[in-house]
Amino acid sequence: LASPESSVSVAAHSAAIGLAKAPGSTGLWEKFCFGLDASALQERLFVSEENVDGFLGTVLCPSYCSQSAVESQPLIEVLDVTEDRIQIRLK
Repeated sequence: LASPESSVSVAAHSAAIGLAKAPGSTGLWEKFCFGLDASALQERLFVSEENVDGFLGTVLCPSYCSQSAVESQPLIEVLDVTEDRIQIRLK
């Protein structure tokens, strides 16, 4: 993380934390963890094609599905992610 570029904004009922990667760090972030202390962290995934595919794979086709059912699942493509919307295309 790049400390000077990171930020914190606290309101009465919410908090926002802006994180910035260090200059040498590349690639998308897959997940983050948060909580009151290290022993009680909760994990959340960022929206990406891989994370959406993984989530839908577990919801739409549990482990007992056949291989042909897995192959017939829809193709999920994350087109755009902004603060107030997510655009996903299913094929």
